[in-house]
Amino acid sequence: MIAMIVSIGGVGYLRPASGTWGSAAAFPIAGLLWLIAGPWLIAIATPLIYFLGLWAVRQHIANHESTDPKEVVIDEVVGQFLALWPVAFGAWWTGFSPLDLWPGLLSAFILFRIYDVLKPGPAGRADRRHDAVGVMLDDIWAGLFAAITVILLAVIGHGLLRG
Repeated sequence: MIAMIVSIGGVGYLRPASGTWGSAAAFPIAGLLWLIAGPWLIAIATPLIYFLGLWAVRQHIANHESTDPKEVVIDEVVGQFLALWPVAFGAWWTGFSPLDLWPGLLSAFILFRIYDVLKPGPAGRADRRHDAVGVMLDDIWAGLFAAITVILLAVIGHGLLRG
């Protein structure tokens, strides 16, 4: 059961690039949450999945050689959810479907993956903890960085460029 949680139903066992697969898996989950209750349920689910992931990752790595096994992708889901917040709330605010804001969705995905791989600043520090908190927290930072960048791109694209 723990392995199914940390791997998001086995998605984390897909190769290559299990983290990218985990990030991609966040989209249909977020889409389902959106259909049920809009961006609010995505926002509520984010910390819930974080704490579930923290618990499950602790259990998983206790019996594993690595402190950050490749199959663990629940952290990518949480980080990707954060990166999607600006698009989800922007769609809700404007009355559009999130799919209408596909450039924002694509940007959130690409930017999250870039920040997750590069691990700038506090993301890198979190990753170097080599524990369950570090596994989860580096993706929180990557998601926050991606969300901020998505907002900046939206301001530029919708504000400055349209005059």
